[in-house]
Amino acid sequence: MSKHALMQVHNCEGLYLADEAVPFAWTVRTATGTIVHKAIELGVSWDPDPVPAELVDAAIASLTESTASIGDWLYGLDERQRAELRGAAVEMSSAFWEVFPPLKPRWRPVAENRLRADLGGNNGVVISGRVDLTLGRAEGNRAGKVIIDFKTGAMRQHHTDDLRFYALLETLARGTPPRLLATLYLDAGQLRTEAVTEDLLTAALRRTMDGIARIAAVAVGGQEPELTPGFHCRWCPAAATCDTGQAWLASIDDADRYDPDDI
Repeated sequence: MSKHALMQVHNCEGLYLADEAVPFAWTVRTATGTIVHKAIELGVSWDPDPVPAELVDAAIASLTESTASIGDWLYGLDERQRAELRGAAVEMSSAFWEVFPPLKPRWRPVAENRLRADLGGNNGVVISGRVDLTLGRAEGNRAGKVIIDFKTGAMRQHHTDDLRFYALLETLARGTPPRLLATLYLDAGQLRTEAVTEDLLTAALRRTMDGIARIAAVAVGGQEPELTPGFHCRWCPAAATCDTGQAWLASIDDADRYDPDDI
């Protein structure tokens, strides 16, 4: 169970099923995010004054040589695609290093921090995630870690939900919650923060359990999915054959059907 699955099923159960049915395929857009995260990961221990272009080149080389699926995809790019990918990744990486202060070792920075929690032994439900960047650490039962997520485009409600999910995951996996959540919007150079409280963790737990129940009902139990139209209909794989989605799309202006921040 991931933050993406929860976002999809809470948007629309039909969207979740349609998205799960489409095999994942690498694109310049999806690969750019992976390369930027790898570049930032390298930059954490690379140099006090990292050069974004050098980090991106190192990230592309590292991922090309990896056994992950992106390695084969990168290996098969032509010169134009590689140049387009590199340019986008350098732009985003530069934005990070321009708005974020130099990472000091005593802050204990960790990039691409993987978290996993088993929700009950043999029931088969595992929640997992990979945090873009963490700073600090817990001291016993005293919260001290800051979780940071990188985003591009406009602010969305699910960005807040994503971070709260990470806070819950950190609490379950480590035994102590983080003290602060932050979303860094690279395009705008803005940082939005939220303190971690008991109420926040309770809300995250309820949302996660509700999402798990809904996924189990429609993906395993055979329950008919509840269709909830909205702006997500614009990129839903099943939009062309969904009467509910088509009716909603027909009710909005053509200008509202396309939002570059959602691409």
